Amino acid sequence: MCAPGAGKRAIMFPPIAEYAFLSDCETVALVAPDGSVEWMCLPRPDSPSIFGALLDRSAGFFRFGPSNAQVPVDRRYRPGTMVLETTWHTPTGWLTVYDAFLIGPATSDVRRPNYRRVPGDSAARGTLLRIATCTRGHAEVELNCLPLFDYGTAQGAWSYDTPGYCSVMVNSGDLSLRLVSGIQLETTGARTMGRTSLVKGDSAFVALSWGDDATASKESALDGLRQTEDFWRGWLSKANIPDHRYRPFIERSALALKGLSYAPTGAIMAAATTSLPETAGGERNWDYRFTWIRDSAFMLRAPPRPRFRLGSAAVLRVRSRVDERRTSRRFVRCPDHVRDRR
Repeated sequence: MCAPGAGKRAIMFPPIAEYAFLSDCETVALVAPDGSVEWMCLPRPDSPSIFGALLDRSAGFFRFGPSNAQVPVDRRYRPGTMVLETTWHTPTGWLTVYDAFLIGPATSDVRRPNYRRVPGDSAARGTLLRIATCTRGHAEVELNCLPLFDYGTAQGAWSYDTPGYCSVMVNSGDLSLRLVSGIQLETTGARTMGRTSLVKGDSAFVALSWGDDATASKESALDGLRQTEDFWRGWLSKANIPDHRYRPFIERSALALKGLSYAPTGAIMAAATTSLPETAGGERNWDYRFTWIRDSAFMLRAPPRPRFRLGSAAVLRVRSRVDERRTSRRFVRCPDHVRDRR
């Protein structure tokens, strides 16, 4: 069934292959074709979900896109990045939406919580940024954010945290979310909504943050998007990938593996999801948000391995910690976000 008040949202689940994958190497999200974030867990990838419509249509979602279109013309990743670009053709114009977890320069004067290694020059900013730009005609953009905590079993209540109507907050336990936008926001209990009209050349943004680094303006949003693209392209440029017709596929595979890594420890998840059965009605609906040591070993041997030494060293450090803590159980779960399958 649909979430209450979901309106035009589709009742059926999209095929899993149609979801786009976002990551900042600390958090992951899956975006449905209609522009809804339907899977996202905070503050870690193995934490309970805040958007869980991937598993239950009434477990929370976050849509940002045109109000009068549900099927995009085109979806792609910006070349060399994990930034999603979605193009919409509405009855009145054309709209492009960019989605990304922001990554920016890391500060060296303050240690990052939960990190077991030096984060490097860049690190996650704890922000999901979404920017809509009208490229032709005019388009109406809507925002509909309904976080439901603990796999859809708990809800909070949004409240304004500034004198205006463009910033709201919601809390659940130790987790605090802040939603900032250039669009005026209206709150109704656990839901926040907004709507605006854009003409050619206009942009609107919305930023969902769970840390101290909130994006407060369109200028800072665009700058954060640029820094994020620079990070991914800079990381990929370290790869020694041959000039070959399959190079785009190799690069995309490398980015996907990087996106599945957990920066605080260097572990690499088998997948970003849980509770999805391998077959309809099947029993194999396991939690894959762990590291399989065997699979990690395969990853270390995958191209372009000659130039990604830092990531390899991190994975090997994770393995050594697992060896120290191994018990007689088949699966080992530890704070390093690791599962060891024999």
